[in-house]
Amino acid sequence: MKDDNNKQDSTKSSGRKKSDQIKSLEQRVTELEEQLARAVADYRNLEKRFEDEKREFVKFANRDLLLRLIPAFDTLVLAEKYVTDEGIKITIKHLQESLRDVGVEKIQTEDQIFNPETMEALSTSEGEENKVLEELRPGYTLNGKLLRPAQVKVGKQNQI
Repeated sequence: MKDDNNKQDSTKSSGRKKSDQIKSLEQRVTELEEQLARAVADYRNLEKRFEDEKREFVKFANRDLLLRLIPAFDTLVLAEKYVTDEGIKITIKHLQESLRDVGVEKIQTEDQIFNPETMEALSTSEGEENKVLEELRPGYTLNGKLLRPAQVKVGKQNQI
């Protein structure tokens, strides 16, 4: 009988140990599943951030090239004022369309209030306070970000 009790105690003890081991293993599995879920979420966030950065890079990769081409474009526009050549007009139109297609937009200055974020005031003259009186050099944005500020003459009221 003593042997039977020992066997029962041993069996109960062994059963408890196994039950504790199972609970411990289940807890470990739960922890590992949570770690895996966090790692997968981190990886997906990293992928998304990488794609966003790549998209931004591509969007602005042409910036340096455009900064070199725009002065030549400005020269063509200036030449159009002095030369009546249909070829120059057509070339300017095509260049304007191409620049627009890659995200370049001209900053509007005519009859605008001076905006220091998109304009440089090169001079002032008597006129309506802070109003752009003349555009001296056009400015441009690339996909909504400043590419080159417009250079302008700004009005200033004469103070006596």
